[in-house]
Amino acid sequence: MFNKIFKMQSKSEIQSDRKIFAVMLLFGIVGLIASFVLAVEEFHLLKDPNSVLSCSFNLVLNCAGVMKTWQASVFGFPNMFIGLMGFPMVILIALLGLSQVRFPKWILLGAQVGYLLATLFAYWLFFNSVYAIQILCPWCLLVTFSMTMLLSTITHYNLRENTFGFKPNMNKRVQEFLYKDYDKLAVATWVVVLVSLVFLKFGDALFA
Repeated sequence: MFNKIFKMQSKSEIQSDRKIFAVMLLFGIVGLIASFVLAVEEFHLLKDPNSVLSCSFNLVLNCAGVMKTWQASVFGFPNMFIGLMGFPMVILIALLGLSQVRFPKWILLGAQVGYLLATLFAYWLFFNSVYAIQILCPWCLLVTFSMTMLLSTITHYNLRENTFGFKPNMNKRVQEFLYKDYDKLAVATWVVVLVSLVFLKFGDALFA
């Protein structure tokens, strides 16, 4: 019975899983903290629309400016409530993974879809902030970065475990891709691109 719940793995596989789920746990916690702080700041703003929030540093890095836009409540309630509901699930998956639990395929695929949708939403908000609102929310940026890392962890795990059911030849190429750490290089490159876009758009105004 225990073999159905806990995976029988080699030492290297256990170490790899620990790294993956430790990163997932870390950024799940970071995302939850960021969502909680944003929720608290939202309550402050509701009580006093003119209040100066702790995450408002200048005209560019200004949470209050972002919170007053329609993009901050896309579904009719503040976006940070989504994080307050979603990040605890991420933390739970990470803790189960660290405990070497054998995940059913449907849970892994569900997590993949959930992480992907949340990341796409975070990027939609990011590009709106940069190019439409032209104001950045520091805590929102942290959530976006956290989702980037979370999506990379679940994708790496699912590719390594062949959760998507690739045929042998395709799966061999995927494993070689992961073994050479090309996925990590892709994530690092993407983060550099995002940071570059911010600096190209706002420049010295970020530190004014």
